[in-house]
Amino acid sequence: MTPSVLILRTAGTNCDAELAHAFRLAGAEPATVHVNELIADPAGLERYDLIGFPGGFSYGDDIAAGRIFANRLKHRLYGPLKDAVARGVPMIGICNGFQVLVKLGLLPNPNAGRQTATLADNTTGRFIDRWTPIDADAGSVCIWTQGLTRFDLPIAHGEGRFLAPDDVIATLRQRGQIALRYADNPNGSAADIAGICDPTGVVLGLMPHPERFTDPTHHPQWTRRGEDFLASRSPGLAFFENAVAHVRQRVATPA
Repeated sequence: MTPSVLILRTAGTNCDAELAHAFRLAGAEPATVHVNELIADPAGLERYDLIGFPGGFSYGDDIAAGRIFANRLKHRLYGPLKDAVARGVPMIGICNGFQVLVKLGLLPNPNAGRQTATLADNTTGRFIDRWTPIDADAGSVCIWTQGLTRFDLPIAHGEGRFLAPDDVIATLRQRGQIALRYADNPNGSAADIAGICDPTGVVLGLMPHPERFTDPTHHPQWTRRGEDFLASRSPGLAFFENAVAHVRQRVATPA
C-alpha cells in the first residue's frame, strides 16, 4: 500500500518540493495542491492518507507569519480539516506550516475551537538560519518522532518563539504533547519547545525542518562524522517513515 499525501501550498510557499521529496523517500506518493483548488473541492481532502503544510512565507507573512493562510483555511476548510484529524489522518506543519496550524487552531488542541498558542518574534529580534540540536521527548504521544532521541536539524525563521499561557504549557506536558525541545533554545521558546502534537499524536507542528535532512550528506559536518554516520538513517527521514508506517499499520488493522 502506497499512502497518498496532500501537500497544501499557496502564494509564498517555498518548501513544498522538499516536503514532497521527503514523503516520496519514505514510500508515500505526494500531490502538491494549491489551496484554491481545495477550496473549490473540499471533499478532495478525503482522498489523502496524510497531509503536509510546508514552510515558506505564505502571503509574504503579512500581518504575522502564517496568519493570512490560517484565516483562509479557517473560513473555508476548517471543518474538513478538523474532520480529517478526527479520522486520524497524520498531518505535519513545518515552520510556516506550524505557524499556520497554531493560528488555525488545530494545534495544540483542535477541539478548543480557537487559537490558544502562537509563534512570536525570536527573542534575538533577528532571522535565525542554522543547524541546532533537538531532543525528542521520550514521553511524547507523537507518532512522527517515535524512536528519535537527540539529533540536529536546520532552522530558518524569524517568528519561531513558541508562546502559550502557563495552563496550556502544563497541559502539553501532562498529555505528552511536547514532541521536540531545543537543546540550546535559539529563539526563546517557552519550555524550550521546538514542536508539539495534538492530544492524539497524529498532528505535528515544528519549527525545525526535517525535510532538509533526509540524507546524511545534508548535514554540514557529514565529511567529519565517519562511515557509521553516512550509513545511518537520517533523523529527518525518520519523521516521514514513522508517519507512513503508522498509516500502513492503520490500514492493515482497521478499528
